[in-house]
Amino acid sequence: MIEERSSGAVLFSETSSGRIFLLLNYPSGHWDFVKGNIENGETPRQTVIREIKEETCIVDVEFVNGFEDKIEYHYRRDGNIVHKEVVFFLAKTKTTDVKISHEHLGFVWLSFNDALKKLTYKNAQNVLKKVKKLGLKT
Repeated sequence: MIEERSSGAVLFSETSSGRIFLLLNYPSGHWDFVKGNIENGETPRQTVIREIKEETCIVDVEFVNGFEDKIEYHYRRDGNIVHKEVVFFLAKTKTTDVKISHEHLGFVWLSFNDALKKLTYKNAQNVLKKVKKLGLKT
């Protein structure tokens, strides 16, 4: 079995109409948070900063202390089973102008409830629900 480690972010921005969350549309068609594989020598937070910059061109990222959530799942790639572990952080940005990379089909900024409905996978929905449990006003 192949082992993969990634990190990602529940990235949000405060607007005049409330808090909005960034979701990316992946080539397989699913909607999820920004995430990517941890490269040699990187910490999970360094990976998040790099991935956000590469995938969205957003560079002003501020981590919200007290939130770190790990999910695990399996998927098949080239006939092999991959065990993937992803650690998610909560991060804030003032930038809502996204310049999406070639790695994605689209993006959307959504309110908490709309993001919860749009996320494809239950584990991503659970990560977002844990953000709400922090007591941050959503």
